[in-house]
Amino acid sequence: MDRILTQNPRLPLIEICVEGIDGLLAAQAAGADRVELCASLVEGGITPSLGTVRAALDQATVPFHVMVRPRGGDFLYSETEYRSMLADVAALRDLGVAGVVFGCLNSDGTIDEQRMSELTKAAGPINVTCHRAFDMTRDPAEALETLIRCKVGRVLTSGQRDTAVEGSALLADLVRQAGDRIIILGCGGLDLHNIADIRARTGLSEMHFAALREGPSGMVYRNSKVGMGGSDLDREYRNTLTDEAAVAATIAAAKA
Repeated sequence: MDRILTQNPRLPLIEICVEGIDGLLAAQAAGADRVELCASLVEGGITPSLGTVRAALDQATVPFHVMVRPRGGDFLYSETEYRSMLADVAALRDLGVAGVVFGCLNSDGTIDEQRMSELTKAAGPINVTCHRAFDMTRDPAEALETLIRCKVGRVLTSGQRDTAVEGSALLADLVRQAGDRIIILGCGGLDLHNIADIRARTGLSEMHFAALREGPSGMVYRNSKVGMGGSDLDREYRNTLTDEAAVAATIAAAKA
């Protein structure tokens, strides 16, 4: 079950989604209550390396939850992928992180109750969040009850829409359905202009966003004839960064 490790933060509790250790440091400097630590946000976030997690444990001053997702794409995992997730959860638990974030679906759009229960059991005493795999389920009310049975502590959701603005009605419904049985962590295009309104309309006690910008690479020499993946040959020379000022401004708007 979920254990909130922050010391009575002023609501709403704000979690910032970041890529790598530099993102974590920027988010905590900007006032984040908690961080979701990922790699490769261009794919929606995958599991960061254990070296990154260890560096975060050395430098973090706020709790952070670690993404456990072996690849981009869907949330229907092979047996070998699932076994790797179990191993990651156990390793992260033993390292002493505050929490882990994962989600598994069946092909029919339901929560994979067996795997989610097993992964949650493997996490032991640390926090467990089901990520936005929830937003790809066919029946959100049913999916929420399944996650509660699995003893998941919170669910990250935009209300099954691209943005929390579009999904606000379902977010409010989920907050009411959840009661004190599971935490609804709202997300989806939240920024300083809409975050206070979304909270007022939904009753969310926890909110999640990423304030990202692209920064140019420091490389002076560049080979324009080679790309490391895909057709975007310039991608190697753009870095995904957490915008500290945007994080601080959005947190201020949420907690005003």
